[in-house]
Order: sequence, then C-alpha cells, then structure tokens
Amino acid sequence: TIAPAVTVAQASAARTLSIAPDPRGHFATDGRIDGQRVNFMVDTGASVVALNETSAARFGLRPVPGDYTSRVTTANGTIKAARARIAMMDVGGLIVRDVEAMVLPDEALSENLLGLSFLSRLRRFEYANGRLVLEQ
Repeated sequence: TIAPAVTVAQASAARTLSIAPDPRGHFATDGRIDGQRVNFMVDTGASVVALNETSAARFGLRPVPGDYTSRVTTANGTIKAARARIAMMDVGGLIVRDVEAMVLPDEALSENLLGLSFLSRLRRFEYANGRLVLEQ
C-alpha cells in the first residue's frame, strides 16, 4: 500500500512533496517516466535510480543481455545491471531531467528505488515530523 503523498506549492515557487511512511516504515511514492506510472521506494542509500526490468519495459527501456555490464551491490548481493538515462522523471510534481539510472533483473529488485541521482538534484530532502519531505 502506498501512502498518499501531498504536493504543496509555496509562494517562493518551491514545490514540496511530503511522504508519509507506509506500514513497513518505508517511504513509497508514485512517479511518472514517459507518462507511465512507476512506484518507487525512496532510498537515500542508493546512488542512482534503480528500476526492475518489468517497470523499465513499460516505458520502452529494454536492455539486451550485453547491456548488463555494471556490477552493483544490493541487499541481496552483487548483481549485474544495465546503465540507463531517463530523459524526465516526475515525482509528485517534482521534475528532474536527464536522470542516471540502472536496470536490474526482476529477481534482484522487487521495488524500484528512487535514489540519489534524482534526490541530489532537488533543493533538499529531509525527514521531518514523521514524514519524508522533498523540495525543489
């Protein structure tokens, strides 16, 4: 279950997304890539956005076996991944262009991760009052 996120437009033209924790205590939210809805778990420990193959294929990103040349370390061990770039990601109205990403096999990544290649391009992200706050 994904807790609804709240986008707040402020007079300073900053956009803020506030995400409540899910029942597991994780911060999950929806995003859009090429108009396709994608679920993410926010992961400040992930250096890049990580997508499983099923999600990546929904917006036309289908790496072939020879594309899996990078090695990444996950909670499940070391796995091969394919490097990718996402032209535009929209997460709760926060838009970031030209985002570095990795595609991992479905069996290695059950949830897509919203990592630092997206988060570091925001003005700030912080845990405040029991919620994760992202601001652009």
